[in-house]
Amino acid sequence: MARVDVTVRGAGIFGLSIAWACMGRGARVRVIDPGGPGAGSSGGLVGALSPHVPEAWNAKKAFQLESLLMAGRWWAGVEAASGLPSGYARLGRLQPLEDTAAVELAQRREATARVFWQGCADWQVVPATGAPWEPASPSGWLVHDTLSARISPRMGLVALVAALRAKGGEVVTGEAEDEGAVVHATGVAGLDALSAALGRRVGSGVKGQALALRFEARGSPQMFVDGLHIVPHADGTVAIGSTSESRWIGDGPDGQLDGLLARAVAALPMLEGAGVVARWAGVRPRATSRAPVMGPWPGRSGHFVANGGFKIGFGMAPKVAEVMADLVLEGRDTVPEAFRVEALC
Repeated sequence: MARVDVTVRGAGIFGLSIAWACMGRGARVRVIDPGGPGAGSSGGLVGALSPHVPEAWNAKKAFQLESLLMAGRWWAGVEAASGLPSGYARLGRLQPLEDTAAVELAQRREATARVFWQGCADWQVVPATGAPWEPASPSGWLVHDTLSARISPRMGLVALVAALRAKGGEVVTGEAEDEGAVVHATGVAGLDALSAALGRRVGSGVKGQALALRFEARGSPQMFVDGLHIVPHADGTVAIGSTSESRWIGDGPDGQLDGLLARAVAALPMLEGAGVVARWAGVRPRATSRAPVMGPWPGRSGHFVANGGFKIGFGMAPKVAEVMADLVLEGRDTVPEAFRVEALC
């Protein structure tokens, strides 16, 4: 590559997605990551692209909605360029309702979903049928939403890297020179560096753990049961996760995964006996605002930040990528106020 317009530091979902959006605008892009693509928290297993509840609407929820609605077209473009599957599918989600109060709250959200989701997806309270692929529901009722989708994190990253290279982009494992504008999408290390530069703590790491079972359910909706995601994937696995650990000993998988598996089987007995094919642990970047952090790096001309995609990185990535490409390449700033570095003060 003769000259680079944009250097992206970090080959997780934010970094690779921003690189892809910039290349779509004609920019020459280099992505650099010492550990390689997916070496950080983006290389996980779960891949649940799920919306926030449709109430108490705010800029974060509106941004996420737009990103989730553009995801199908966005990932189709990545697949077309790379010739590889991403594992994306919008198949909806089931959630059990505990009692009458939960049913009544969910029914009120049917109306707010019609308003806030703009008729593009449904949130419905439906009776449990007792079907094998259905979570046990104490009330006999479930929430079924049609906005939730899934992505295979690892397949998605592989497809993104291949798409970038197919269009002439560089993806470097190790070190390379910064050229042009520099986007820092470096996860927990990036939050630490930003904290040091600003003289205040703007985020930290939260450990998460997940596992994958060999179980064929690829055309079925995902489930959310008592804080647990159960997500069927296109490769004939079902991902289960994840923990959220503010304190931990050791960065690798541990005995907590046995507890996740037991909870998943209790929620969905047909998973009993399915073999574990992968266990994963990683430290995910969580900003103090609990929202993504985007925008210029204060005091560093030509440097930008895209970080803090705690639990929602893959779902937010298409919109984050386009907004960052607008900012970096065109100087057009549409970053929501709640996402700005200044919001962390």
